[in-house]
Amino acid sequence: MPTQLLVATTNAGKLRDFRVAAAAHAAAFCIDFLPDIDTIPDAPEEGATFAANACGKAIYYSYIAPGCIVLADDSGLEVTALQGAPGIRSARYATDAGFRPDLPVDAANNLLLLEKMRDAPANSRVARYRCVLAAAINGSILASAEGTVGGEILREPRGAGGFGYDPIFYLPTFQRTMAELDLKTKHTISHRGHALRALLSLLETQT
Repeated sequence: MPTQLLVATTNAGKLRDFRVAAAAHAAAFCIDFLPDIDTIPDAPEEGATFAANACGKAIYYSYIAPGCIVLADDSGLEVTALQGAPGIRSARYATDAGFRPDLPVDAANNLLLLEKMRDAPANSRVARYRCVLAAAINGSILASAEGTVGGEILREPRGAGGFGYDPIFYLPTFQRTMAELDLKTKHTISHRGHALRALLSLLETQT
């Protein structure tokens, strides 16, 4: 029977990403939401790095599901011209700035980033998505892994798929934004897919 992995997120898009990316490991693992995750107080995110936050969240939520392997990630967008911002504050980029609270969070984040990048020339719009994923059980880290994917920031959104910064994250190799990719392609090349496959390979040697 496959080992159950519980993902500590309320983001349905992330869970979908994880499930698609884990398809090759379906015989070994099954992935689902941490039960009642939407009623559990959020884990504190006090780390200065993606790795610190991912490990901290995995440990925090593992105490809520004793005996289960819990996965938690910290991921975001790093823009070279903005000295790595929004980085670990990617999900709260617009909220931190008090920017456009009238808009959905993703829309506000994208709009703020586009404004920050308004005057950046074409050769200075390099960025990367980065994800660190950690697995913990009973308060101890079992393994962690990282994945990245490089791209560029467009001047306006394109595509209706994905979430987060996907509509403005352009992949020159595919000549599409992350939001324009089909799910199979996206999960093959995404930062989250790379991190999950690396983590599952590590866990297979331990379970």
